[in-house]
Amino acid sequence: MSKQAAAGAPGVQRKIYSAYDEPGSGEEISRRQFMANATLAVGGIVGLGLAIPIIGSLIPKGGSGSGNWAPLNPDEVKQLEDATTKPIKLTFALKSKDSYLPEQSTEEYVWGIKVDPNKFKTDRPDLFKGGANTLPYDVINMSFVIFSPICPHLGCRPVWNGDASRFQCPCHGSQFSFEGEHLAGPAPRGMDPLPFKEQSGVADVMWIRYQSGVPDRVVISYQS
Repeated sequence: MSKQAAAGAPGVQRKIYSAYDEPGSGEEISRRQFMANATLAVGGIVGLGLAIPIIGSLIPKGGSGSGNWAPLNPDEVKQLEDATTKPIKLTFALKSKDSYLPEQSTEEYVWGIKVDPNKFKTDRPDLFKGGANTLPYDVINMSFVIFSPICPHLGCRPVWNGDASRFQCPCHGSQFSFEGEHLAGPAPRGMDPLPFKEQSGVADVMWIRYQSGVPDRVVISYQS
């Protein structure tokens, strides 16, 4: 029975041929195989060429950049000046620029505390005794310290519990003192201080993202 007849006979399943096994002369088969292989090769090269820059744009550049300053809400800074034993949430506009999108501005916040410099240095010796956690900027400025709101464990956001007088992370239970010292939970270090300055009556903060889940402070990115 011919292949054409078999294809039309009742109860006979018709076979679907690919470029590799469709009937034809040896020359036709070789030509089809070459074109199929060439198409796959070109598609793979194009896909790889697109994937490399896309993936590269998603990987944070560790330690890249020098950071920019963003002004804090002046009314909240006044609350910080008058504060005694509780942290003040300070808001500012965080600006970010993606390679493929226009510049965007979102509201972000940090925690500010008013401290006795000598007591703070005693309570947070990890920030002043050298080693990997020594910071390249002054932690204390005008008796104020600014903390990142991001938990050093896995990036959640601790909240201040006035009754317990400590920061508590709602995700995994890490706890920190008023001075940001690690007290309990899985966080590998204390809360991360951020650069802070005051000039001509304007208070500015520099937003830095540190790597989570490690005991050392490793800069992931600067933004603002």
